[in-house]
Amino acid sequence: MITKADKNAVRKKRHARVRAKLTGTTTRPRLNVFRSNQHIYAQVIDDSNSVTLVSASTLDKDLNLTSNSNLEAAQKVGELVAKRAVEKGVKSVVFDRGGYLYHGRIKALADAAREAGLEF
Repeated sequence: MITKADKNAVRKKRHARVRAKLTGTTTRPRLNVFRSNQHIYAQVIDDSNSVTLVSASTLDKDLNLTSNSNLEAAQKVGELVAKRAVEKGVKSVVFDRGGYLYHGRIKALADAAREAGLEF
């Protein structure tokens, strides 16, 4: 049986492998996603300057969510981070799924960000 700690260790190993090859630049920053059991977080990061350009999460007060850990919440966070990024002049990003499988909440966030104007 695989424990929760083992799953997270495998995810971290996968994330480190991907991050070795993937970096965000000033022209094309990185859209990073972190998912916990209760919340989902998204950041647009410029790795060359080590700066977070915009961020959004289910903790933002202006989302007015009923539940913080479902597909609907992930979609709203994706829309919000994309809207904020476009306001800052960022149209194209590199998607960093954080070692998570591209499924469920991660996919919902990515699809919503694409529909709201981000290209990746």
